[in-house]
This record gives sequence, structure tokens and C-alpha cells, in this order.
Amino acid sequence: MVLWHQIALTGRRLGRMADRLTALDASFLYLEQPTTPMHLGGVAVLRRPKSGFDHQRLIELIEQRLALVPRYRQKVKNVPAHLARPVWVDDPDFDIGYHVRRSALPKPGSDAQLHELVGRLMSRQLDRQRPLWEVYLVEGLAKNRIAIITKTHHAMVDGVRAMDIGQIMLDITPTPRNAPEDLWLPRPEPGGLQLMVDAAGEAVQRPGEVVDNVRTAAMDAASTVRRVGIAVGGLFDALRTAMRAAPGSPLNVPISTQRRFAVARTALEDYKLVRAAHGGTVNDVVLAVVSGALRNWLLSRGEPVTGSTAIRAMAPVTVRGGPDAGAQPAGGTVSAYLVDLPVGEPNAVVRLHHVSHAMRGHQDSGQSVGADVLVRLGGFAPPTMHALGARVANGFSQRIYNLVVTNVPGPQVPLYAAGARLLEMFAVVPLSKNQGLSIGVTSYDGGVYFGLNADRDALTDVDGLASMIEESLEELTGTVPR
Repeated sequence: MVLWHQIALTGRRLGRMADRLTALDASFLYLEQPTTPMHLGGVAVLRRPKSGFDHQRLIELIEQRLALVPRYRQKVKNVPAHLARPVWVDDPDFDIGYHVRRSALPKPGSDAQLHELVGRLMSRQLDRQRPLWEVYLVEGLAKNRIAIITKTHHAMVDGVRAMDIGQIMLDITPTPRNAPEDLWLPRPEPGGLQLMVDAAGEAVQRPGEVVDNVRTAAMDAASTVRRVGIAVGGLFDALRTAMRAAPGSPLNVPISTQRRFAVARTALEDYKLVRAAHGGTVNDVVLAVVSGALRNWLLSRGEPVTGSTAIRAMAPVTVRGGPDAGAQPAGGTVSAYLVDLPVGEPNAVVRLHHVSHAMRGHQDSGQSVGADVLVRLGGFAPPTMHALGARVANGFSQRIYNLVVTNVPGPQVPLYAAGARLLEMFAVVPLSKNQGLSIGVTSYDGGVYFGLNADRDALTDVDGLASMIEESLEELTGTVPR
């Protein structure tokens, strides 16, 4: 122990302690495999302004905003012998041209071609030797449109000092806001000795840290549930639903390294009409729509569907205290719910009532995991709501749910990127082991946009499922008296 204290004192003399990854952020690196890359994606479709929008303009826009996200100039560096979790260090060779890339579709590019490109880009892991993000400008889309595809590793967005790159590019007016002056100079990269000294200094203050770090590297996500339950009085009882294995489903199969991407476009007003007629919340209607689509998808595949058939969703949602949380601007609290979607029920309105009852039961019994609670535990607090939902979902064992459905209410006013108006926005939520589908739902400027990220081999018919989402909503709106 005397030696550890001596090393710690040496560390103080050498200077600043390392900026260490949190336990949760590090777990996303430890658990990442070729079949389960841990990056969240975004697809923004924009109208090209009259003044034009090219690769250089996108580079300039992001370069002007990087001061708002200093993490995006940093990379991960491992500590020798895994004595501590990895640290963030400035990348002395940071090259924005590497991270902001250009792609093009053969004119006139179709949405199907764009979605194929998204699937291919999301299939590839990010380079661990560089800052863990990429942005692609996609040109050639029909109807004078462009697309911006973003990839950000979960470890990047820690909820305290970092936000998603897609968030900083957008403004509420066509004229970009002023960005802070940026005079960035990389700090010297620490060597192996400095990293070991820093680790020793932390070990003196927290003797159990070294053992925990080694254990974390091989920790299954299920143990996160146990740690959360133990740390918060009564929460473990509230998670008893999680102790039951998820129902069997063709969604849960070994997955490959390749992805497919599909979208569905709907109108927020339709969800409000259904809610007004049948009760519940906008989010309840979203989950009922997903239930109906999954029911039709199972039937189209010839899968057995009985009255008791269910698919369990991990459904992180934004909660702002009112019954219309699904239509409000992003913010507030995000809670994760386990809900059994009643895909065996043939009646659309009854499906909605089942979902509303299940969600209301979760709230009444405390079976929710509030973001504010998880923040106090340390590590579950990214500012980007889809990232928060996906992070919460990945904190649970994948054996207890069949798919993730994140629902993020976005702004109901137009947004712009360097004068280009944002038309549509889709989330690409990463897949977990043995889970072939995830669904990200985003409301924006009167629309509700579904992004379906699927394993390429497991869901060759994901485009059909996306169409069934739109049909499922039509089925519900058809029950509303006009």
C-alpha cells in the first residue's frame, strides 16, 4: 500500500489525472463485437437550399461547432494491464476530413438506395484508433434533397460533457447561430507510465476499483440489472417482470454483421385523434401501432399466432408529467418500460387498450427505471434521448425482451443545417446479441418517423414490416368517428 501511495504522489507531481470512461461507457467497448457494433445512428433528410450545400460546407459547419462537443476530438486509450478503465485523450492527429465523409447515389437517387446505404454504413464498426464518430453527406437524392448520416459510439455520449453530433448541427432558423471561438490545441497524449500512475492514484482512493475494472471487462449486462436493483431500495422488486424470460419470437435469432434499414412515415395528428377517441397517451398509440404491424408481419410469415401471443418490448420513453408526453419537445425524464405487446389480439382498439393498461400499470406499480435515478447510480444519462433509451435497454439482459422501441418526441418546428431545411429524421438504434430488430421513433414538425434497424439475414422482409406500420395506424384511425 505504501508503494501505491508513492506512485499516487508521483502522479500528482506529473500533472493532471486522466479523464476516465465511466463504468457504463467502458462496458459498451468491452461488450462490442463484430455482430453487435455499439454505435447509434441518425438519418436526416434535408432540402438543399438555393445557396447550395456541399461536402465543404458540412465540414465547415461541424468544424465551427466542435467546441460544443470537445469529446469529438478525443479517442480512447487503454491502460496497460487493464489496471483501470480506458481514458479519453486528445487525438494529436485529429483529421476532420476523415470523420466527415462524402457519398453519392446515382441520380435520381431513390429512398430505397439511401436505406441500402444506411444499412451498409451501420454494419461497420468505428475505428477504435480514432475519435468514435463519423458523418456522411449523401448527395444525389431525388427532389433536390440531401441526407446526412451520423454514427456515434455509445461510449461517446456520457450525458454530462458530451452530446450527439447530430444535435449540434441543427438550428431553429435558416441562418446558423454564432458558434464559440475555437482555438483547440491537443494536450500531450499520456504514456503508459502516466496511465499506470493515474490508475494507482485512483486505487489508493478506491481500493476496490482495480478488481471492479477487471470484472467489468467480462461482465454480462444482466449484472447491471442486479446492481441497479441492489443500489436503489425497492427497485429490484419493481423489476420482477424482468425476471421472466421473454416470449419466443422469430425476432430473436443469432445475428450477422450486416444490417438492413427501412422507414415508415406517419402524421402526429393521427396519433392525437386516436388518443382523443380511445384514451391513453400518444406513446400508447405508437406501441399499439407497432403491435398491429408485428401481428401482420408474423401472419405474413406463417408464424403461429394465438390469442395469447405477445412480443415483449423494452420501451424507453420521455416523460414530462402530462398525458401527451409523446407529442412534447424532447427533454424531461426518460423511463424504460417492459411491455408485452398484444400481437395475438385481432382488434386494433382492444390492442390499444391492452397497451394503455400495461403502461399505466407500470407507472402505478413503480415498474419504471427513471433516468434521474440512473444518473445517481452513474452512467445512464446521455442528453440525446435515443441514446439514453438505447443505453438503458443495453443495461438489461437481452433475454428479458424481444426488441427495443425508443420513442423520442422532437421539436414541432422546422430545423435547419446551414440553411438546409430538415424534412425528416430517423434514428438507427443498435441491435443487441440475438435480437434481429430495433425500432427508433421520432416525432418532428408534425410527423412521426420510424427507423427500423434489422439484421440483414434475419429480416429480409423489413421493408414489408415498415409498410405494415403505416397500415396499422390506418387501421386505428379508421375506428375514429369523423
